Amino acid sequence: MSDKPAYIHHVNFPTTDPERTIEWYTKVFGMKYIKPKSNTKVVLMTRGNFDLHFTPVEEMDRMAPYHFAVEVEDWDGFLDHLAKLGIRHTRVITRPENNSQFCYIHDPDHTMIELVFHARRPYPPVPQPEPEPAAAAAAEGR
Repeated sequence: MSDKPAYIHHVNFPTTDPERTIEWYTKVFGMKYIKPKSNTKVVLMTRGNFDLHFTPVEEMDRMAPYHFAVEVEDWDGFLDHLAKLGIRHTRVITRPENNSQFCYIHDPDHTMIELVFHARRPYPPVPQPEPEPAAAAAAEGR
C-alpha cells in the first residue's frame, strides 16, 4: 500500500460562458465535454489523460499569476496549431538547465495556461514506484 498520491485528477476554474469554454478547450486541446449525470452546472472536460472542470460564475476575478501547465508532445506542431486558430502566446523561453521550453496563452476568460515541452522527457511521463526501504538500503550497499 502507498501513501503517495498517484496524480492530479482535475482542477476547477471559473467560467463566465460555459458554451464558449467548451468550444475553446475542444478546439485548442482536443478535449471532450462530458455531460454530467447530475444536475450540476459544472462543465466537465476530459482529454483522457487529464480533466478540467469549470464552474459558471457571473463575473471573473483576476486569476494572474495563478495558472496551470500543459505538457505538449510536439512543440513546433502545437505552436503552429495555435497560429492557425489565431491564438497568441507569449515569448517562448528556453530553460538552459534542462532545455525545456515554455510560453503562456489565455483562454477566453483570461485563465493563464502555461505550455511546456521537455524534449528529453518520455511522453507520457511514467511514474516510477519508489523502492522499499530495505531494497534502497541494499542498493546503496548498507
